[in-house]
Amino acid sequence: MAIKKRPVSPRQKMINLMYVVLMAMLALNVSTEVLNGFSIVEESLSRTTANSAKENQVIYDDFSEQLKANPAKVKAWFDKAQAVRRMSDSLYNFADELKVAIVKEADGEDGDVKNIVGKEDLEAANQVMLAPGRGRGRKLYDAINSFRERILAMVTDPTQKAIISSNLSTDVPHNIQTMGKNWQEYMFEDMPVAAAVTLLSKLQSDVRYAEGEVLHTLVSNIDLKDIRVNSLNAFVIPNSQTIVRGDKFSAHIVMAAVDTTQVPEIYIGNRKMNLKDGLYETVCSRTGDFTLAGYIEMLNGNGERVRRDFSQKYTVVDPSATVSADLMNMLYAGYSNPISVSVPGVPLNKVTATMTGGTLQPVGPGRYIARPTAIGKDVTITVSSTNTGRVQQMGQFTFRVRKLPDPTAYIAMADEHGNPTRYKGGGLPKASLMAADGIGAAIDDGILDIGFRVLSFETVFFDNMGNAVPMVSDGDKFSDRQKTTFRRLARNRRFYISRVTAVGPDGLQRTLPTSMEVIVK
Repeated sequence: MAIKKRPVSPRQKMINLMYVVLMAMLALNVSTEVLNGFSIVEESLSRTTANSAKENQVIYDDFSEQLKANPAKVKAWFDKAQAVRRMSDSLYNFADELKVAIVKEADGEDGDVKNIVGKEDLEAANQVMLAPGRGRGRKLYDAINSFRERILAMVTDPTQKAIISSNLSTDVPHNIQTMGKNWQEYMFEDMPVAAAVTLLSKLQSDVRYAEGEVLHTLVSNIDLKDIRVNSLNAFVIPNSQTIVRGDKFSAHIVMAAVDTTQVPEIYIGNRKMNLKDGLYETVCSRTGDFTLAGYIEMLNGNGERVRRDFSQKYTVVDPSATVSADLMNMLYAGYSNPISVSVPGVPLNKVTATMTGGTLQPVGPGRYIARPTAIGKDVTITVSSTNTGRVQQMGQFTFRVRKLPDPTAYIAMADEHGNPTRYKGGGLPKASLMAADGIGAAIDDGILDIGFRVLSFETVFFDNMGNAVPMVSDGDKFSDRQKTTFRRLARNRRFYISRVTAVGPDGLQRTLPTSMEVIVK
């Protein structure tokens, strides 16, 4: 497997710059709010360190495979790689222990390095690193020096040696502020927790970087980086195979195992192309299916001309998008309406949507919650695509906005199998009636299931003379008077639940126009 040695990335350079700026701001005694910036650097350093660890693990795995294939050749270098791993892990883990100790000193035993509460605490680092008799700063100082000396002995590139030596330096600058201070005092004395943790994270990142440089040096000694190929193939790598009319089709045309000392000749339709970095672009003015075809020519090691054909299909479509309300073909004011948004041929993470007349909140790829604000006022949803690197509007969609319909009152109970059910009128066993606490209300029509809060209701009974006797509830619960009346009801007697007042998720209060007839069985 090829192991590509990469220079310091722009992102890593930016992290280093952010670290320097934040340290400078801290030295100027800026407001403690600035300490939150260390969290950004800490997260970036952690990601960079994790990526370095993954790359190093790939090399370790390749060492293991090479050892199985050729033990005699690889054994010595494999053993050195394992020694590098042990001493790197030792310093890395020690720094990790110190981070935990400092955070727990500031936040207590429940302290979490990833969620520091006392970022501005100036005493925690002093106690852990500089406390007389038990401070661990001197031990860290010695560990860094030992690691640096051993690791530099394994690096042959002077430039890399200088970088590693600078990263792991324990020299103290000579100025008035540092006069008389040792390294650990210079680094951790009166240092806020957030800054101390970031310093240790930077040390961990430097350890993994140095570990990787040594591994690349060891790899080169067993030809692990050499790749010998016996096949050349031409490839077209498009940015997208589905193109919106008026947008660009972009594709990289490359040959596998390219010789970097010579540029291949690319022909499309028997016409030689002058493409920068092999990037081909053309404006797509017609819809339909198209094929990009041609061939690449280059010289092999023997000076022979090698030709490889390539072919790539792509599709050009008209601008289009799809917006559908998950519940029905309208939106309800004051309610969280689920919305699905998609564009044919465009990944969901490249599709965005906005709405007028309310809010549109993303809740997942292609999923939104729409909340219109005004009843009777249409809203417009605009869909855009960033599939080709620029924002392109794909369509606009208008929805009507209406008030939530009235709910239906019910009594919550269980059926003969113990499953929850909603009684909405008709025959009802007296035992079930007596077990019920009150009533609820909801829009429950098979499409919507929206709960309402019942504020009050009435039960209407009829005496032996046929006179109506209304009784008021206790909020959404049956009152004591109502329950006493239930106990006296004979079989086949009926009463009505009416004048139900409820409030929905839209905040509107309403009195239901219908009554529920209850027949006691």
